[in-house]
Amino acid sequence: MNRKQFIGIAAGAIGVTVSSSYLLSDRSNLLRQDIKLKDSNNITLKPDEKAILYLSSLAPSGHNTQPWFFQYLEPYHWIIGNDKSKWLPAIDPTQRETILSIGAFIQNLEYAASSFGYVCHWNLLANTNQDEQVVEVKLNKIESKSPFNISRIKDRRTVRSNFLNDELKVEDLQYLVSSEAEFIHYLPAIGKEGKFVNEQTIVANRLQTYREPAQQELSEWIRFSTKDADKYRDGLTTASMEIEGFSGWIVRNFYNKDSVMKKDFREVGLDKVKQQVSESAGWILITSKDNSVATLLESGRRMQRLFLKVREKNIAIHPMTQILEESSTRQMLNQAVGISENIQFILRVGYLKDYPQPVSLRRPVDWFIRA
Repeated sequence: MNRKQFIGIAAGAIGVTVSSSYLLSDRSNLLRQDIKLKDSNNITLKPDEKAILYLSSLAPSGHNTQPWFFQYLEPYHWIIGNDKSKWLPAIDPTQRETILSIGAFIQNLEYAASSFGYVCHWNLLANTNQDEQVVEVKLNKIESKSPFNISRIKDRRTVRSNFLNDELKVEDLQYLVSSEAEFIHYLPAIGKEGKFVNEQTIVANRLQTYREPAQQELSEWIRFSTKDADKYRDGLTTASMEIEGFSGWIVRNFYNKDSVMKKDFREVGLDKVKQQVSESAGWILITSKDNSVATLLESGRRMQRLFLKVREKNIAIHPMTQILEESSTRQMLNQAVGISENIQFILRVGYLKDYPQPVSLRRPVDWFIRA
């Protein structure tokens, strides 16, 4: 689920020759906190509705495509839809990951609604991953006894770097897995299965990096400049890819879509992947009994429930599902890790010394509403 071939840029490639050029350049990463939310021009939405839908949109998605929309039927009554313009056909040809991301959106929506004192009533509409209308939802006002803490939604962050190698503590793992142990499996990095996932993640990333349609697709979703990041409010920015400082300045000012297709860019990305898999407590795999739309939505919700727990334990999650996206690596995964069920998520996990604030951008609610 964005998160493909993240880039580390070697410093020193281009020097600043004229100070005035630097002052006129794209000097800093655009962060989520830099975007000031404006009042909606859409008078249809009530304040609670807009707040709930924006919180819902803070769910993760592959390449941060945000593949959802909502159709407004009446106050607190919507259809959540599948935005075909946000599909990733090169790495997700069956839209499996798209439905998982919409499941995460739905989980955020339910949690956000509860924080405003509403209960959600759901009606599944989709029969296939390609159906445009996915679920219908009605919100009814109730006196909530245990509203969800929406700061967990606001503070959720995909972290890619600086994981510690300490194995997850038993008590922390029990808290994360809770009553969902049947579907959530932890593979310590030091174990045979964890080492296999490490190795195959590198193999799958190399396959994907040199598969031209996949790399071209990636190039379409990188927002190199602050101007493009602000224009689209989605995709992968230098901040979300954790390219900071001088390296980030170089990327924002001198890189473009064509750069992504060059060998040096691909190899630097692969080196970053190798570094990432060498740093972790291990892997969490989320499974399901089948691949129906309902089950995929529930798997996406399950992943989001997990994701919203980890920060308080200072644990980071980095989805790295390239093994599932490349046929040659996917075929051997289940047997190698001893899991017979359908594997839907592969999540690298690890403790952090310091937890960074979220930076990935989100589209305003008005941008994903349909009449």
